[in-house]
Amino acid sequence: MQYTDNTGLNISPDRPWLAPLAGYSDLCFRLLCKEFGAAVVCSEMVSAKGLYYKSNNTHKLLETTEKESPAVFQLFGNDADIMSHAMEPLVKAGYKWFDLNMGCSVRKVFKQGCGSSMMRDIENSVRVAKAMISIGGKGKVGFKFRLGVDSEQEVYKELALRLEDAGAGWLTLHPRTAAQGFSGTARWSAIKELVEAVSIPVIASGDLLEPEDGVRCVKETGAASVMFARGAIGNPAIFDEYITLYKGETLRRPDPLKTMHLIQRHKELARVYTNERSALFKMRTFVPRYVRLFKGAKALRQQLSTCTDWEQLDAVIKEFFDRCEAVDLDEISETISMQDTTE
Repeated sequence: MQYTDNTGLNISPDRPWLAPLAGYSDLCFRLLCKEFGAAVVCSEMVSAKGLYYKSNNTHKLLETTEKESPAVFQLFGNDADIMSHAMEPLVKAGYKWFDLNMGCSVRKVFKQGCGSSMMRDIENSVRVAKAMISIGGKGKVGFKFRLGVDSEQEVYKELALRLEDAGAGWLTLHPRTAAQGFSGTARWSAIKELVEAVSIPVIASGDLLEPEDGVRCVKETGAASVMFARGAIGNPAIFDEYITLYKGETLRRPDPLKTMHLIQRHKELARVYTNERSALFKMRTFVPRYVRLFKGAKALRQQLSTCTDWEQLDAVIKEFFDRCEAVDLDEISETISMQDTTE
């Protein structure tokens, strides 16, 4: 099913999303994912209080360009008045789509009463939602949440119905509780139940680490689309790969030429949108994830950690691809890890 309502996002299964990822989905990474098939990209979560009190560091998270449109900017906060005042200048400045984070289970966010902690108080969550919608417009705001705080407080259906009534444009469900964090298995059956309970688009999140996972999730749940998080960090080309599989076409993995192009493009974007030191550090961090399907990936990580300039980094990467041999997917045992996301 394709939704072409007033969100303007044309949400459909063949248009995958990049999740809001704290520490990862900056402008550079969003543009990279956009070039590799992401239909919609989401910013890192942005503090409403930080915007309200005009924090420079907070406003840096809002850097954008038309090249990444459509982009959704995710806010977090549990005060309706502060949220309204934070959003007003953004809407006036031309920001079009927003999301409220009600899914982050990281302790420092949870202790503030934000993120997944908001599912403890549905009434206040709806007040904040209505404040956002009154400023952003009906259908222009989405909401990302979990099943509940714990297994005894699964309120996701009740919350979803209230948000739909309030004018939400879409909903994103990560089917774990806050208490689970990222442990255990995402309960995709809950996504299917939510799809059947509401009439607005439901986007699936959770355990979408490979493109095959996305295709399987859409088929099992009937979700309007999928949102890649950890899977995108390890492979920003996961969006194109998912689309290829969704269309029933053959996918080549791993693909040395595509991986080389991905690394080169990320390097170019990093050098444009971040300072040289940060850009080099980003590449030393990301490249080992991108080559995880090739032999010698662990050794490459060690080599990259000693690179202090671009010439060294380019030489190490070139040598790696000159001698690497792809391995079968069945041989892969390394998993993608991430310490802090807002998936």
